[in-house]
Amino acid sequence: MTLKSIRFSTIDKTKFFRILNKKVNLYFKENKIKKTGNWKLYLKTVVMFTLFITPIILIYTLNLPTWVQILFMILVGVGMAGVGMNVMHDANHGSFSSKSWVNKLFGSSIYILAGNDYNWKVQHNVLHHTYTNIQGYDEDIDAGRIIRFSKHTKWLKIHKYQKHYAFLLYGLLTVNWAITTDFKQSYNYLKRKLAYGKFPNPATQWTKLVIGKVLYYVLWIVLPLFLGFSWLQILIGFIIMHYTAGIILSVVFQLAHVMPNTEMPLPDESGNIKNTWAIHQLFTTSNFAPKNWFVRFFTGGLNYQVEHHLFSQISHVHYKKLSKIVKETALEFKLPYNEYKTMWKAVKEHYKQLSLLGKKPALV
Repeated sequence: MTLKSIRFSTIDKTKFFRILNKKVNLYFKENKIKKTGNWKLYLKTVVMFTLFITPIILIYTLNLPTWVQILFMILVGVGMAGVGMNVMHDANHGSFSSKSWVNKLFGSSIYILAGNDYNWKVQHNVLHHTYTNIQGYDEDIDAGRIIRFSKHTKWLKIHKYQKHYAFLLYGLLTVNWAITTDFKQSYNYLKRKLAYGKFPNPATQWTKLVIGKVLYYVLWIVLPLFLGFSWLQILIGFIIMHYTAGIILSVVFQLAHVMPNTEMPLPDESGNIKNTWAIHQLFTTSNFAPKNWFVRFFTGGLNYQVEHHLFSQISHVHYKKLSKIVKETALEFKLPYNEYKTMWKAVKEHYKQLSLLGKKPALV
């Protein structure tokens, strides 16, 4: 089965998304505001970059005790995740600013987070946002053989224990970005001629990828070596930073998609998905902690995943307001609107889902 063979239904007798779209457009028109970022997002950008950069500058310039250095590298990891969710994410969706060059500039912040913009846009904007929770299409639910996120994934004996080790492995997400994932993805995506927008020249993409990785390692390995830090100190700091960011980013994603209340449908033999794309998003996505100001602020509104998946071209600073419109409309049409009131409840439910998926299928 290829990506071209999958098709969402084009029949929506209720006209759910057409009506929802009108309501959302009316909201922006009546309030005379743009769908892109505003001063709140730009202020948050300063906060997140400050959280990301300041601790590492202090480590590089001051003679700090080891325990303080460790604490600061944790903060760097928190800042790294914060920049990724609040700045890079909106920018690479084209919703950070109404100006494309600004989106491109801030979207390139993915390079200091160990990633690559071409790979991220294909994996996230194309595969994940189009084929959400569809096994074999959405790579975000493919954790290889070690973790079973979908009931359609082959069960292995090791999965019996995944509820115990999955959260520990989540921290390796951005470490893999930094070392192997980008090279594998570039090879696969270029070979399959996948792109978000214009297909890049392969030579240009490989050049950007290699230069980006070289500069990344110069920043995080060569520079601290030059400043007198030992290999052991650098390795420990690098792992702490990435492990912190990896856990944050992974958990935020899992709470939105790998949950008891989200479905993982498969296309039929002809490649057809029973629902329209918009309705499919309602069945495969879940919100969490909608009234928690800190969660909303730090995750870049990604706790409003339903709104994000339906309107990814709209900046996350508007999701709280839009959530009322989306929820009311979904319930009006008797469609699901998945959400967990608190983050802790969502974490517990994700743990239960890992446990359920870890059981041998015949026993489920």
